[in-house]
Amino acid sequence: MYFRHRLLALILTLALGACAHLKPLPLLPSETVLAVGETTALDKAFAPREAAHPKQSAFRLLKDGPEAFVTRVQSARLAGRSLDVQTYIWHGDTTGMYLVQQLLAAADRGVKVRLLVDDMDARAGNAGFAALAAHPNMSVRMFNPFASREGKWGMVTEGLSSFDRINHRMHNKTWIADNRVAVAGGRNLGDEYFGASEDVNFVDLDFAMIGPVVRDASMSFDKYWNSPAAYPMEILDAASVNPQQLEKLRQWLRDHVDEKAVARYKQTLLADAAVQQLVTGDWPVQWTSHYAFVSDNPLKATLKEYDLERSQVMETLLPVLAGAQHTMSVISPYFVPGESGTEAMVRAAQSGKQVRILTNSLAANDVAAVHGGYSRYRKTLLEGGIRLWELKPVPGNENHSTLFGSGGASLHTKAFIVDDTSLFVGSYNLDPRSTWLNCEQGVLVYDEVLSKELAGAFEGQIAGRNAWQVTLNDGKLNWSDGSETFNSDPKAGAGKKFQAWMTRVLHLDAQL
Repeated sequence: MYFRHRLLALILTLALGACAHLKPLPLLPSETVLAVGETTALDKAFAPREAAHPKQSAFRLLKDGPEAFVTRVQSARLAGRSLDVQTYIWHGDTTGMYLVQQLLAAADRGVKVRLLVDDMDARAGNAGFAALAAHPNMSVRMFNPFASREGKWGMVTEGLSSFDRINHRMHNKTWIADNRVAVAGGRNLGDEYFGASEDVNFVDLDFAMIGPVVRDASMSFDKYWNSPAAYPMEILDAASVNPQQLEKLRQWLRDHVDEKAVARYKQTLLADAAVQQLVTGDWPVQWTSHYAFVSDNPLKATLKEYDLERSQVMETLLPVLAGAQHTMSVISPYFVPGESGTEAMVRAAQSGKQVRILTNSLAANDVAAVHGGYSRYRKTLLEGGIRLWELKPVPGNENHSTLFGSGGASLHTKAFIVDDTSLFVGSYNLDPRSTWLNCEQGVLVYDEVLSKELAGAFEGQIAGRNAWQVTLNDGKLNWSDGSETFNSDPKAGAGKKFQAWMTRVLHLDAQL
């Protein structure tokens, strides 16, 4: 799952042994995205719209999992020049492998495809990524990789001997087609991020974008791609990068990609007017000249500890949050504000501003340890006047659609709205790991229409059918959805409660 590496830190302290260390990356020629042109389907769809809005970019909130999925699929199908994909997680499930098929099909017709994946999760799929790298039009790089390419023991022992390096991950998520269309936000690539899981589906959010902001996203991608932390598969596992492995992967995809999922994709595509309009270029979007695409330095781990420049995303967001005049609504699934963050939010609330926070309940949180870190600050936040909601594990919002999933819910959206005039959507959680350890990115947009749209979504998620409001009653915590009230973390099992309690007692905030 998302924060699997958080638990790795505890495992490593118990492991013994050593292993090979990752060798420094040889000097490689710099590569950049192919420039926009006028010949591809996406060029023809969006170049006229860009020309009609000089110095502006367009944004669309992808709140719906199926739309987020088919937007990626359709942009891959329309791409004629380049596809750049950057992600933290890429699951080998139905939607994940269907996206692989689309990228392979694009590469087969001559599109230049670059895949940049964080190695913490990708290492388990090493053979598949190596096979893709054998395609003459595909390049695959792993960010901050393990030297060992297989086996759990090799992973653990290398983590022990190189923990300071392994503990820093790339959490960015970007999908860019022809340097014309980009999707960036909170979603990784896999069933639960697109409403297609039978177990748990994430409540998540992306920005779809066209215009100059796409070139900003491409510049960020190139920065990471050319970083000394991004290793080509040919260097990591040269023996597995061969045409025979690629053909085996093609056969596996033909045998295992669920045809029912393909049929559902086609049905969703036909039913979704917005995605149909993507084909023609008449996409419902909001144009503005006031925005910023921001990403951390890919060598963030080498900067001085607690240097603000180490977190360029936080450095961009702090003045926006501090400048709130009336309201601040924060959505953070892994929310560990720390002492300074808690104090800043309490000061804002006590100055008369309305500060509202939505995070996961313990029952909905896929990493109970993170909830333990957050719970240390919960009472102080409430005493300071902050309004707090925790998402329920079972969705009650009939407007939350899925492709074919029917499981519970877990919050994965990372976003905020300030004064209904500005909004941020990205990969950045309000926690120490996002601030100091992981590389993050996001998009800050100053636009009233988009801000009010996200504010409406926030109101829907904090409604009683979807979330419990946490309050204080005679100094004790209470959870209520308007019909039921609880005096301890509702619906959470004993195992989760113990994990959260242990993290809270051990004060492991710096790793959360």
